[in-house]
Amino acid sequence: MVEICWSNREKEINERELREIVGAVIEEYRPLKKILILPPDITRKYSMAGNITLTFYELLRNSCEVDIMPALGSHMPMTKDERLSMFGSLIPDERFIVHNWREDVVNIGEVPQKFVRNASEGIFDEAIEVDINKRLLDKSYDLIISIGQVVPHEVSGMANYTKNILVGCGGKRTIDKTHLLGAFYGMERILGRIDNPVRKVFDYVEENLLSDIPLLYILTVTTQVGNSANLWGVFIGRGKKVFEEAVKLSLEKNVTFIEKPIEKIVVFLEEEEFKSTWLGNKAIYRTKLAIKDGGELIIIAPGVRQFGEDKGNDTIIRKYGYIGRERIIELFRENRDLQENQSVTAHLIHGSSDGRFKITYAVSKLSRGEIESVNYSYMPLEEAYRRYNPEKSKEGFNITEDGEEFYFIKNPALGLWVSKENFR
Repeated sequence: MVEICWSNREKEINERELREIVGAVIEEYRPLKKILILPPDITRKYSMAGNITLTFYELLRNSCEVDIMPALGSHMPMTKDERLSMFGSLIPDERFIVHNWREDVVNIGEVPQKFVRNASEGIFDEAIEVDINKRLLDKSYDLIISIGQVVPHEVSGMANYTKNILVGCGGKRTIDKTHLLGAFYGMERILGRIDNPVRKVFDYVEENLLSDIPLLYILTVTTQVGNSANLWGVFIGRGKKVFEEAVKLSLEKNVTFIEKPIEKIVVFLEEEEFKSTWLGNKAIYRTKLAIKDGGELIIIAPGVRQFGEDKGNDTIIRKYGYIGRERIIELFRENRDLQENQSVTAHLIHGSSDGRFKITYAVSKLSRGEIESVNYSYMPLEEAYRRYNPEKSKEGFNITEDGEEFYFIKNPALGLWVSKENFR
């Protein structure tokens, strides 16, 4: 079985080298008649997964049937423009399949209650049903290639590896319970760490329930420069070793340690990539450990037009709002809609500062009333652009014309920012 760990901490991987890596994988598994590729969606635009998917298609299209199913998880389906932006124009529309996390899944077993209880130190005491997209069980595929970016993550500590299968291609029950497990255990205890209850659950599934699926993981580590990505590592294989090696590199490239907590952080969310607070709240998750008590996080979000990624989730978020961990846990015990939509409960927990700092959304596609109704502060988008111009602000510390200092982040999805005193 192929295993490739290709990285150079001082020099990024170029297009020719990436093509050679993909070619080596194809040669290892020939002959291939039919494959399924599972890349992330537009929310991982800078993962290089689009380039890798396109290269596989280019090299195989004349000899192999190639299906592509973006690992949406609970996200909305990709639009044609998003597919063109991420994968280019060579791949025909009919080669793309939409994952429906509510309908297109089958059960392959469960993670036992006792295992979950022990993994979570008694905090979460339920079995976790494992539902995944039915196509993963289609025996006509010679190979199923899961392409995922390794980066700090609020639910699994570090994306990706089996997360791409169990969340990206998972069903509602699996997504709900793993997200709630992570939220109850504590996002601050999970972020940037490979050893945590959610990852232990994922590892259990990989070891016990996925062995009959012809999976190959391709993991990337990238950083963003302007509107392009630098690829620092590609890690390929089935075993956890390749994931662990990718994590080591990601912690070097994607975590920014700051000497002391910051008074004001301004985060920009690209319009094409972030259309909801469900996604946009990565700005909160990835900076929570860097913000000073009493400080402020300003999220400049020209594309955010709703709260949830679908109507059902959006309705629940509007109903309860981001009102703090303890209050949401109380409401969870009392309200059926939160109990039946546990990933929304987890999202509401994650998306609050628990009163520790102020969260301000600068938007134009949601009203002041809508933003304030979910317990965030509102700033007109034009005012945020005028004061904290994302095009002129540099990554890191900046000063406005009237002397206000702020820390600017171009893309929160690609990293984790922490003050040294908050990350022990």
